[in-house]
Amino acid sequence: MEINDFPKDSSNSNQLEKYAKDLAEVCKSEKEKRKELEAANQQLVKYADDLNKTILELKGSQQELQKAYLDTIHRLVLAAEYKDEDTGDHIMRMSRYSALIAEKLGLSANEVQNILYAASMHDVGKIGIPDSILMKPGKLTDEEFGTMKTHSVIGANILAYSKAEILKLAEQIAISHHEKWNGKGYPQGLGGDNIPLAVRIVGLADVFDALTSKRPYKDPFPVEVAIDIIKKERGEHFDPDVVDVFLENIDEIVKIKEEVDSTEVV
Repeated sequence: MEINDFPKDSSNSNQLEKYAKDLAEVCKSEKEKRKELEAANQQLVKYADDLNKTILELKGSQQELQKAYLDTIHRLVLAAEYKDEDTGDHIMRMSRYSALIAEKLGLSANEVQNILYAASMHDVGKIGIPDSILMKPGKLTDEEFGTMKTHSVIGANILAYSKAEILKLAEQIAISHHEKWNGKGYPQGLGGDNIPLAVRIVGLADVFDALTSKRPYKDPFPVEVAIDIIKKERGEHFDPDVVDVFLENIDEIVKIKEEVDSTEVV
C-alpha cells in the first residue's frame, strides 16, 4: 500500500492550515510592531537631539542674561561712586579678596561667586552721603561721622526687597559690613556668629584694601603695616578664623592687589 492510499483526516488538515495561518498573522503582526517600535525609537532619538539643542540654546541665553545682569550691577555700583576715581579698583580688589577667602574657607563655588559680585555693592549707600563729607581730606567731626555711618542703612534700603540671590546677599553685606566681632560695630551692634560669614569675610577684605589704598584723608599703608593692624584686631574687629585664612593666603592676596594695580590706566 502506498502512503497516498491512507485515508486523509480532513479535520487535522484544516487544523494545521489554521495554525499555519495564525502563525503567519502573528509573524506579520510582530514585524509590523518591530517597524512601529523602530519608528518610535527613531522619533525619540530625534526628540532627544532636539531637546539637547534647545537646552544648549537656553543655557547660552541664560549665561548671556547672567552676564548682562552682573555687568549692569557693576556699572550701577561705579555710577553710584563715580566721584571717587579709585572706586573701580577698590571694588575689584576687595571683591576678589573676598572670593579668595571664601574659597579657602571651604564655601561652595556658588557661594564664592555670589560673594564675589555681592561684595562690590557694599558701599552703594554712599550715594546718599554729601560730597563734603565723603571727599573731606581731613578727619570727620562726630556729626559728620554720624552721617557717614548712615551709608550702610541707605545701601540696604536701595538693595531691599529683591528676589535675586545676589542682591539679597548684597543687602546683607551693605548693612552689616561695619559690624565687629566684639559687637562694637554699627549699625546694629552685631557680634560673633550673629554676623553672617559672608559679611565677616567682606568686612576684613574691605578694611585691608582701605588700609593699603590712598584715600582723600590718608596715604596708603604698606602691606606689612596693614597685616600688623589686622593681626592686632583678630578677635576684636575681625573673626579669628577669617583672619587666620587671610594670613595663610596673604601671598595670593598681595598677588591680586598687584594684578589689579598693574591694570590702572595712566
